[in-house]
Amino acid sequence: MREVRGGRRAKMRAMRVVIAEDAAVLRELLAQMLAERGHEVCASVGDADALRAAVAAHRPDVTVVDIRMPPSHTDEGLRAAIDIRAEHPGTGVLLFSQYVETKYATRLLAAGSAGVGYLLKDRVANIAEFTDALERVAAGGTALDPEVVTQLAGASHRAAELAPLTGRERDVLSLMAEGRSNAAIAQALFVSQGTVEKHVAAVFDKLGLPNSHDHNRRVLAVIRYLRS
Repeated sequence: MREVRGGRRAKMRAMRVVIAEDAAVLRELLAQMLAERGHEVCASVGDADALRAAVAAHRPDVTVVDIRMPPSHTDEGLRAAIDIRAEHPGTGVLLFSQYVETKYATRLLAAGSAGVGYLLKDRVANIAEFTDALERVAAGGTALDPEVVTQLAGASHRAAELAPLTGRERDVLSLMAEGRSNAAIAQALFVSQGTVEKHVAAVFDKLGLPNSHDHNRRVLAVIRYLRS
């Protein structure tokens, strides 16, 4: 999976997905929605142990994980997601939650900087938005709900590490944290794509990120932003 220059995404190959959601109705809805779009749902389970077993058996491209799962409905899903990131680094993890729980997002990000996402369950109502986020995570990118970014970034704006960035550069970095392409950022800020590319280059330079593949630097910049 890859992203084409200019922000236009290439046609994505079918993803292999494992779904872990304890609410049976939502679980089946997700499975049906993905299957109708040509993706393969390898397994659809209702608890963290079944999730671990399904990922080990099927080695999917990505898994959708509800944070709060049986038996205690606290952080079983999160702990399973962190285990999956460690044991199966090629599998992307998209956390799913009813509410913004920043401590859980931070714990997931601390377990690895690529192929992770965190969305609110309300995003399922926008099918295109949900599947786009899932594709980005499966491709090794990030997909963070705008509300999660807003809450995580509150303290980040005061961090000394980000002090060299201008206000517009922080705006660009915030939109990068949502997983947006340069073209999408330009549209959101009402500027040209060339202007966005200059801001992105300035962000990389001011954060001292090594000159490597732009996709990797985008992920590193986002993680630096959220962890600061």
